[in-house]
Amino acid sequence: MTTPSLDISGAIARITLQRPEAANKLAPEDITALRAHLREINAADGVRVLILQSAGKHFCSGHDLAELAANPRSGNGFGDMVDALAACRPVTIAAVQGGAFGGGADLALACDFRVGGPQSRVRVPPVQLGLHLYQSGLERFVSRLGLNMARRLLLAAEPLDAAAMLDCGFLTHFSNGPDITGAVDELAATLARMAPLALLGMKESLNQIACGRPDAALIAARVQRTILSEDLQEGIQALQQKREPVFKGR
Repeated sequence: MTTPSLDISGAIARITLQRPEAANKLAPEDITALRAHLREINAADGVRVLILQSAGKHFCSGHDLAELAANPRSGNGFGDMVDALAACRPVTIAAVQGGAFGGGADLALACDFRVGGPQSRVRVPPVQLGLHLYQSGLERFVSRLGLNMARRLLLAAEPLDAAAMLDCGFLTHFSNGPDITGAVDELAATLARMAPLALLGMKESLNQIACGRPDAALIAARVQRTILSEDLQEGIQALQQKREPVFKGR
């Protein structure tokens, strides 16, 4: 068992959870490592896409409950880490190859895209343990899935299989094969080819709108920045010349 790893290759970064024997539950040192990786990724201007993936059968089983019982304040650190993922500068993809349990479900929902396959599952049982989910987590379940589905998952602790996850929007993409890696990589490559100013700016604007906190002036400034950008000129020229654009993020 080791802490999550980080690999950056060009425009794509990958964080890999590495506790497969424990369904990739997150110990305190994992949460610390994830926060450090996110800071490094945010500082790497060339990174446009972050893939959050896991070793083994399951995506993530959330916070280490034994640690939470021994140190109740550690739950705040988990929620803060998930919030940092939700606010991460690049576009994020969760590779939900198996179970997303407990806080692992919120970790997946914090990502912009969630790719799954036939073995994907979600279950969020804190209410059965006597635990009230933190506010930002509740907001994510409601904003991503709607109030009725949030009630089903959080109040009734209803398990969902892959088909139900896709139907309710928990999964944004689905791969029918035994391995979802190809679908994850294809989506990441597609996103990495997009114009950075438009891609990252719209990500931030969409998240603000989803949270009910849009800043009209800031969104207008992002729009204007792209209108005046070299990338827009390059995109138009590439379309006219029937070639792939080469964006520079300016």
